[in-house]
Amino acid sequence: MGLRRNKIDIVREILSKAVDGIEKTTIVYSTNLNFARAEKYIDIPLEEGLIRPLGGPKVKYKTTYKGLKFLKLCKNLEEVADLFIP
Repeated sequence: MGLRRNKIDIVREILSKAVDGIEKTTIVYSTNLNFARAEKYIDIPLEEGLIRPLGGPKVKYKTTYKGLKFLKLCKNLEEVADLFIP
């Protein structure tokens, strides 16, 4: 039985995939979420200013500077946690 992802894990996944811009359909498939769940999880970083929608015929989402800082902070926390949890 696999481990369940928490909200932060899913948001981090979306942010890391959206660095160069990504369509919602690609988010759904690359994060292994259904469309309803993806919509819910896209709203979280969107409301917090961690991603922004790009214009165009199909809406794409791109990680903002604030989102990149969030990803870096998460990485730093993981590195510190690895020191204490072998």
